[in-house]
Amino acid sequence: MKSMFFALILFVAQAITMQDKPVVHLKPHSNTIDPTFRGSLVELSNAPATVYLPASLPASDANGDPWTVDVKNLGPAAVTIVGKQNFNATVGVNETIHIRVNGQGYVLKH
Repeated sequence: MKSMFFALILFVAQAITMQDKPVVHLKPHSNTIDPTFRGSLVELSNAPATVYLPASLPASDANGDPWTVDVKNLGPAAVTIVGKQNFNATVGVNETIHIRVNGQGYVLKH
């Protein structure tokens, strides 16, 4: 029974680790999400009221997967994310949004 419980814990820990994304933060005094943040969770803390996505749409990666980023707002106030093609999304405190490039602009990923 103990070994089965240990195996279950090990399996769950590995599954959680595989789902984790790299966590990044904006540079001090910056209001732009860097294209190199591809596939990351961008945590915003004391961020400016408006944060911009890369001005040029990031290309798909070598596998053809589109550029994506998750944005989590840690507060203390809501933050508006702005990008090309009239993309505009507000991230409330303790909320996370998922953004991807669809070839023509930024869209919310559901």
